[in-house]
Amino acid sequence: MRIYERTLEFGWEGDHGLGMRLIQQILAGKKTATCAPLFSYSEAELAGVYAGNGELLTVVDKEQRPWCNVRVVDVFQTTFGAPDSRVVRGEGNGEGSEQFRQEHRKDWKTWLEAEGVALTDETTLVVEVFELIEVAE
Repeated sequence: MRIYERTLEFGWEGDHGLGMRLIQQILAGKKTATCAPLFSYSEAELAGVYAGNGELLTVVDKEQRPWCNVRVVDVFQTTFGAPDSRVVRGEGNGEGSEQFRQEHRKDWKTWLEAEGVALTDETTLVVEVFELIEVAE
């Protein structure tokens, strides 16, 4: 499997296995989108995300081990309070916006507290929708 320069990293120290669960969802074809609050991107990072539409990326875990390659098929912004159905469905947890919000409040709680930021209905999310292209041997 070819390793691409730009990566999508899932997981962080102390994530209680969340990163690997997300990678397993990608490998199973259940997770086809990822998102993060707009405030977490620098201008250069945000420009790179938007420029990456159509790009092939390597999915890595917190130790930088490659798991698969995906192609970004769409990049857009939505709000946390009324998330676009493409991110709700693509996150792999069903069709419900409320479940999407609950999961992200729980998963991002420690990180957001450390940043001193709270999620509100107006929080803008940057979404990358992708398709699985190749799995590591």
